[in-house]
Amino acid sequence: MLGRVYRFIRYNEHKPETLQAWVYSASFRIQILYRKSDKMKDNWGIRGEESSEDATMEEYRYAKKVSYAVNQVCNKTKWESKCLVRALTAQRLLKRKGIASTMYLGCGLDENGKMIAHAWLRCGKMYVTGGNGAEYAIVDRFKA
Repeated sequence: MLGRVYRFIRYNEHKPETLQAWVYSASFRIQILYRKSDKMKDNWGIRGEESSEDATMEEYRYAKKVSYAVNQVCNKTKWESKCLVRALTAQRLLKRKGIASTMYLGCGLDENGKMIAHAWLRCGKMYVTGGNGAEYAIVDRFKA
């Protein structure tokens, strides 16, 4: 445990984003487990709208940093941090910096024909979490 803390402090270039991603991912996971989805959606942004596909190089750099931090944190959490938790976490980190993004919710079919849901986040033309969602039909979108 002490070795992990040391490596985090010594070698992590994205400490603030990583710590914030950890806190937000825990918060969103708790909300998903214990709150009604209708109440949660009120905080996800403007329903049915999309952000612009234009972004500055600085916004893309920060979005890349957020993507890396969110994926690193969510791969190592003790709780389940799947696509919705990752998208919400990245959305919140971008929103704190005033960077516009769009979170998409979609449905598709797996190889057995079962319906599956997926969430992904776009900033400008860059997909921050969850890939580009090409194999999913968009059910809803939220501009933040």
